[in-house]
Amino acid sequence: MKRLLTTAAALAMMAPAAYADGHGGYTIGVSNTVQGNGWREQMICAMRAQAAAEGDVEGLIVAHRNTDAAGQLEDLNNLIEAGVDAIVLNPANPDALNSALDAAIAAGIVVVAVDAGVSAEGAYILSNNQEEYAYLGARWLFEQIGGEGEVVYMRGIAGVSADTDRDNGFQRALAEFPNVSVVHEVFTGWQQDQGKQQMFDFLATGIPFDGVWTSGIDNVIVDAFVESGAPMVPIVGADNAGFVQYLNDIEGFTGAAVTNPGSVGGAGVALAVDILNGNAPEETTVLVDPVLWENSSDEGRETIAGALNPDLDPEWPVSVSIPGWTDYTMAEIIACEG
Repeated sequence: MKRLLTTAAALAMMAPAAYADGHGGYTIGVSNTVQGNGWREQMICAMRAQAAAEGDVEGLIVAHRNTDAAGQLEDLNNLIEAGVDAIVLNPANPDALNSALDAAIAAGIVVVAVDAGVSAEGAYILSNNQEEYAYLGARWLFEQIGGEGEVVYMRGIAGVSADTDRDNGFQRALAEFPNVSVVHEVFTGWQQDQGKQQMFDFLATGIPFDGVWTSGIDNVIVDAFVESGAPMVPIVGADNAGFVQYLNDIEGFTGAAVTNPGSVGGAGVALAVDILNGNAPEETTVLVDPVLWENSSDEGRETIAGALNPDLDPEWPVSVSIPGWTDYTMAEIIACEG
């Protein structure tokens, strides 16, 4: 059974479920509610590539569109009706999907949530540690500005559990720095164009600030500074290829990237196949621990230089695989076939 090397303590335990009998020929259903975002696109490509790499997977049905929890509920019910063996989803809400998820689990369909959690009993969760992701980046930013000042806080989508978890991490760091305050808070919807325009709009107000924390909408925030001619401030983002490139290339720009691999999508497919083959883990929640890369030290700059990947879309994380879980090659995930 595949086993993740970097895990946090499990949040829940359950007896092994009586799912499939290891017969192979599985059909995996995928449900995602954000389209056009580089991280989510990599997640989908990782799912496709891993499904192709799994000898026991015969088909993949992908519901991939911009929608809300109500739309995702519809997509999940359609996947159940299609007779899939497992559903791997990035949930729009931790609780609002339970009617469909409960029905799927009752029907013997494996449910694996990736990137964010769900509360349905019997569902498995394989996610980046979102609270720690935000905490690491926020703490670095607050230290970088000398422990005092005002920051811009650019979040994801309100109500999505990944954003809620990240806010918990951000607030935990903020509590450790009483002389740091948030001058402007905005939800980007995890959309590059929207986040960039929001940064342009705030820069135009002339309100001073000392740093920016972003929820993975990052290289376009740097673009907003460059294109507007505004003085650069420290910026925290994710390990997206374009942002990592900027950390390496732009003179005078100080920033940090926190790893947040979209390849958890592929790992979720691998976990679903393990469960279907009778290799269900005892722990129902597995968290991938993030790492922070900063360009304010020689060691950090060396790490960033080693992570550069010009072959990737600028909005894709450079962490394209998760050792111990995903089996595809770099070429296969970029091809996004399967």
